[in-house]
Amino acid sequence: MLALGKLLELTLAGREPAAKVQVTVEGARLRWLAEGALEITPAAELDSGLDLLLSAGIHGNETAPIELLDRLLQGIARGDLKPRARLLFLLGNPEAMRRGERYIDQDINRLFNGRHEQSSGFEALRACELEHLASGFFNKPGRQRLHYDLHTAIRASKIEQFALYPWHEGRRHSRHELARLRAAGIEAVLLQSKGSITFSAYTYAQLEAEAFTLELGKARAFGQNQEVNLGPLEQHLQLLIEGREPLLEASALDGLQLFAVAREVIKHSDAFVLHLPADVENFSELPLGYLLAEDIAETRWVIEEPGARIIFPNPKVKNGLRAAILVVPTDATQLG
Repeated sequence: MLALGKLLELTLAGREPAAKVQVTVEGARLRWLAEGALEITPAAELDSGLDLLLSAGIHGNETAPIELLDRLLQGIARGDLKPRARLLFLLGNPEAMRRGERYIDQDINRLFNGRHEQSSGFEALRACELEHLASGFFNKPGRQRLHYDLHTAIRASKIEQFALYPWHEGRRHSRHELARLRAAGIEAVLLQSKGSITFSAYTYAQLEAEAFTLELGKARAFGQNQEVNLGPLEQHLQLLIEGREPLLEASALDGLQLFAVAREVIKHSDAFVLHLPADVENFSELPLGYLLAEDIAETRWVIEEPGARIIFPNPKVKNGLRAAILVVPTDATQLG
């Protein structure tokens, strides 16, 4: 196996590879770009026209997606997986990965789309570097651009595997891309309706990629992800990498649950209180009239939307950041 296929091992050890470029028997070129960053270019005659960015480890303790990328990359380095797409593998927060922590000083996934310029420290520098790596990769015109940012959640979820689809003015969410997600085992998609500061929001809005944050189960330590079923996603990624993706049927969205953002709950002060159990699951439904949260100046969030569900509740975020999202069921009428 080519040594560059051991990107995860190199990253966890904090080492640079001796050889920065290696080539597979089929002519695919592996190039180490920076810590946790490896670009793969297929032989010109095999190129499918797809530029696929796969990122994981934006939060260092979300290990199942990291292990998934490691398996894919090792398959390429052994010659078992023969790429026809251009690929960029990114392990987002190497130091947090080495420590087994979500982050060191601040959440990298709240530092994109210019937010890192208002901050300092390791994570801000890394967010800037990740933006540069992504923009350098998505710089070739006339090609299909796709970014999957793979995560696992802090808490359990009533819908285990779901996606967040960013929003940008002038663009419509793609039915074809949602069908791809359904084929990859994704059970639900949150169609966002405003700009965001996450990594997938950056590549979607600034680099014109189709981009998604994928939540794939609950975060566990390395080697303890047997209960996280990534088989359908792994198989689908292999098909994309090798240019063997089958044609999607008209009924490809059957069974995919779609949600829209009803409101974001923003934490304004240290007085913020979220009236939910600490172990509440993502997509838990909340009854009408339920007092969800309170903050300074008698600010109150009361459930007014029928069928409202909660995702990503986290009262420990910094002041000014989102402490929860309220979502409601929607349909596919607005898809492109």
